[in-house]
Amino acid sequence: MAEGPPAIISWRDWHAAVEPLCQAVSREAADLYVIACASDPGIEAVQAETRAPVLGMFRAAVSVAITAAPRIGVIALAEASKGRHLLALRAMGLEARLASEIAMNLSLEALLDPAFARDSLIETARALAADGAGAIILGCTGMAHHRAAIELACGLPVIDPCEAAAAVALARV
Repeated sequence: MAEGPPAIISWRDWHAAVEPLCQAVSREAADLYVIACASDPGIEAVQAETRAPVLGMFRAAVSVAITAAPRIGVIALAEASKGRHLLALRAMGLEARLASEIAMNLSLEALLDPAFARDSLIETARALAADGAGAIILGCTGMAHHRAAIELACGLPVIDPCEAAAAVALARV
């Protein structure tokens, strides 16, 4: 969003996105809203602004991942993301289903370097599998184009939050 931060890395970024999201929902009527960030910034505040369903991409990814495996792993972009993901898992009553979450702590520039990012994502997915994850959630929407390669390399289902949110949104409407 033009009014919000360019990315959600820190808690400050997460909080800075809340008011612009609420304003957007207040001025743009829709049958359903999707918060297009895997940290689900301000989902509770946005839900309070509308009677329409509000989906968070991370929560959608979790709902898909738990159908694939009893224990899930999450690849986080930054260390701060782990706390936000844990809050979402607690809100869903699914904290115990988390096998592990690993933060790659990559800059957005590094994430946009296809070869470097893909190698880092595969290494992280394999570490999550070793920690007992049976399905992997990509914890950032900027990782989507690597999903198939990560899945092939680690041999586990890899859930992209964008695809998961689109599927859940289609089911809702």
